Amino acid sequence: MLEAAMKEQLKGYLVNIREPIELVATLGDDAKSAELAELLDEIASLSDKVSARRDGDDARKPSFLIRRSGTDIGVSFAGIPMGHEFTSLVLALLQVGGHPSKAAQELIEQVQGLDGDYSFETYFSLSCQNCPDVVQALNLMSVLNPRIKHVAIDGALFKDEVDGRKVMAVPTVFLNGEQFASGRMDLEQIVAKLDTGAQAKAAEKIAAKEPFDVLVVGGGPAGAAAAVYAARKGIRTGIAAERFGGQVLDTMGIENFISVTYTEGPKLASALETHVKEYDVDIMNLQTAKKLVPAKNPGGLVGIELENGATLTSKTVILSTGARWRQMGVPGEEEYRNRGVAYCPHCDGPLFKGKRVAVIGGGNSGVEAAIDLAGIVAHVTLIEFDSQLRADEVLQSKLRSLPNVDVIVSALTTEVLGDGDKVTGLSYKDRNTEEVHQVELEGIFVQIGLVPNTEWLEGDIALSPRGEIEVDARGATSVPGVFAAGDATTTPYKQIVIAMGDGAKAALSAFDYMIRQVPVAEMTEAAA
Repeated sequence: MLEAAMKEQLKGYLVNIREPIELVATLGDDAKSAELAELLDEIASLSDKVSARRDGDDARKPSFLIRRSGTDIGVSFAGIPMGHEFTSLVLALLQVGGHPSKAAQELIEQVQGLDGDYSFETYFSLSCQNCPDVVQALNLMSVLNPRIKHVAIDGALFKDEVDGRKVMAVPTVFLNGEQFASGRMDLEQIVAKLDTGAQAKAAEKIAAKEPFDVLVVGGGPAGAAAAVYAARKGIRTGIAAERFGGQVLDTMGIENFISVTYTEGPKLASALETHVKEYDVDIMNLQTAKKLVPAKNPGGLVGIELENGATLTSKTVILSTGARWRQMGVPGEEEYRNRGVAYCPHCDGPLFKGKRVAVIGGGNSGVEAAIDLAGIVAHVTLIEFDSQLRADEVLQSKLRSLPNVDVIVSALTTEVLGDGDKVTGLSYKDRNTEEVHQVELEGIFVQIGLVPNTEWLEGDIALSPRGEIEVDARGATSVPGVFAAGDATTTPYKQIVIAMGDGAKAALSAFDYMIRQVPVAEMTEAAA
């Protein structure tokens, strides 16, 4: 089951197990059950502190429980956690076996202090790069708190269950039988959602912070680079982010990041956070900016009001709020979001195996999505507004070679159709003839570009007609002391490597601006 190199690597990890653990399998007569039995036996053979049993009584087959011997501490998997979830399996083995988590002690204590009985079920797909964060967070919670239980379920392996619960996006989490959340979440976000007093506590803590020299708003590649470059100047640096990593967390393969031939978004985001933490940077995660308050006088403090009610102040601010997937803005899109309307083909594609889907958008992202989906679903209809596809020719050539893909150009999607529970089709208008057509399908993947996260800045800073923050060659905005970087700005070409360069430039510009300001106290004395 496991390749020799992977086996040897896993054996090295398992030496960190402190307490004996049992792998309790519930198996059927199917091929997947045989695969799981082989995997568990191989794992057990790698450590004398791991044993495998086959007397589980779970309703799902195949499934298994990782349990600390003689206790009820454990986590469960329904399916075979390979692919992106193999790391989740390794961490579960170690944590159930008593190896300490690297989570912040304050967060660990918050999990241990949760009052109530929580039974979580997470549906994942093996190709989903967003799912491991959720699975690993809930697994850890079930190890830390005996009143929390968690089972991670491979949606592709339990299709009847997925269809019955109307799961059309991963990761989807159920809590005590009711849908709890859908989409990427980390441990901190999940705990904040459960601990109703967490937001008030965070606001109180943030409000008490002293002013920063540089405050970065946004934790993507641009924000991380800005924080590193600012901190290296030895000045007081803070970073407030809605989610550290930003849109990179939703990116699958990255092959054009210079000097790194291939990586994946979550891995890069983790590396960014690790690098930032090497410096004295105050990281404030899960913080959404609400309003920019310009300095009242030259060299004064700039304010950032947060959604939780707290306000941060700083001598300079770097805005790096990034962008998000652009929506079609047609009737039915929001109603059927995560019920057939999706934005991540890698994550949600396996849930549409054998079904008919559409991809909206003929750029590189749209054509890549159509190619990927064609290997999973029954049929793909790619719909492009322009009169021709805009993707690179090598991608178009690959697309044209696929027998189960139709391409419709000069088409405007006008409505998402559904039966009240899920998507059943879409309507589009032929831009040449004005005729309206309908396509019957069960999934729609929207890939039509990005929109900057700048709505909260309207009226306080100069924005382009597309909502991008206007910046000059130094990253300076229309507001003194405020700089900007990355996908939220007018800088052309939205690429990770460009965003990082923008972030570094903005930090250097902010430092240069700050050291050239005459302190307010000196100005007052001069005026007197």
